[in-house]
Amino acid sequence: MLRKLLKSKLHRATLTGAELHYEGSLGVDEDLLKAAGLQPNEAVHVWNVNNGSRLQTYVVPAPAGSGAVCLYGSAARKGQVGDVVIIAAFGWMDEEEARVHRPQVVLLGEGNQVKAVR
Repeated sequence: MLRKLLKSKLHRATLTGAELHYEGSLGVDEDLLKAAGLQPNEAVHVWNVNNGSRLQTYVVPAPAGSGAVCLYGSAARKGQVGDVVIIAAFGWMDEEEARVHRPQVVLLGEGNQVKAVR
């Protein structure tokens, strides 16, 4: 049997943009993608702490060091600049992998700077 577990998470990112008229996705600073072990085009969940909205989309790299976290396309209706979001990716694992798996959790602070990685 396979189990779906949290693979990686960017915790408490601040939205820096919301662009409605753009091909849909979520732009994330390339450095943050690397810190969380996320790949370009990987499926993610985005949970908005400010308004409770939840969506699933995919990530595209934004310029490294920019701190950018931007909702694109129809997803832009789910948040506004300054909202705090949680970005999570999941993976399927067999029983053995699931027993030893620990997700990569990146805690973010002011300006979407990495505070800690767990």
